[in-house]
Amino acid sequence: MKIIATGSLGNISRPLTEELVQKGHAVTVVSSKPEKQKDIEALGAAAAIGSLEDVEFLTETFSGADSVYCMVPPGDYFDHSLDLLAYYRRMGHNYAAAIEKSGVKQVVNLSTIGADLEKGSGILLGAHDLQQILDKLPDDVAIAHIRPTSFHYNLYGYIDMIKKHGVIAANYGAEDVIPWVSPIDIATVVAQELVTTRVGRKVRYVVSEELTANETARILGEAIGKPDLRWILTSDQEALNGLQAIGMNKQIAAGLVEMYASLHSGLLSEDFNRNKPAAPGKVKMTDFAKEFAAAFKNS
Repeated sequence: MKIIATGSLGNISRPLTEELVQKGHAVTVVSSKPEKQKDIEALGAAAAIGSLEDVEFLTETFSGADSVYCMVPPGDYFDHSLDLLAYYRRMGHNYAAAIEKSGVKQVVNLSTIGADLEKGSGILLGAHDLQQILDKLPDDVAIAHIRPTSFHYNLYGYIDMIKKHGVIAANYGAEDVIPWVSPIDIATVVAQELVTTRVGRKVRYVVSEELTANETARILGEAIGKPDLRWILTSDQEALNGLQAIGMNKQIAAGLVEMYASLHSGLLSEDFNRNKPAAPGKVKMTDFAKEFAAAFKNS
């Protein structure tokens, strides 16, 4: 199959590209960085260098493809001019226009847990809005919305806190159950959906393992030589103050706090709990902890 993958060689797109190429598919990887072309080609894929803001470029790149993987690159949370929700809506409209103009009939969209919610999910509302935009495409465009849970690599954001204060602290945690996922397990599911012919719309969750926050802290703590590491629960206001103190965009900081609060309350996981995958992924927190320990040591 001829498959287009956005996301350059990021945490999901690199293993995705490797798997698809290994299975004999003709893969084109979209990247905004010309310097990535050699690395993309070294994996056995073709490179399409251009911007996701350029609908004509996307349309040309998507034309003739059997299947397309769409994702929204992360925004800079410290850019005080960034309207994150507007950015997601713009990316949704760009993708929708390119998909319709190019005639692509099979699409896999990287969404997120909480994308079912119309409110209360904070920054994840952007993924909800993007899904609504894509779902307005003609019925003959089959779309699989992939909803990962909490990414393992988000935990890197707590390294500095652990070093300075000896704890993980957020407005979710302690005995809250967190569904964690590895980008490798996400890539496996995306690869499956890209090569599966379907009709209509589909939502598929991806999770590697469910752990309480304290269980997560214990695993990470043991890996970094701090077996008593705890994950303590703070108030929403304390969490907001902390994010703003490090210079984060105020709108995004508020959205993150609302998202974490919805995880603490259980709102964020309600649809996931009703529609859990039959089997979790293969990569566990103990596997990720080795990478976390290396990053902790070198930071």
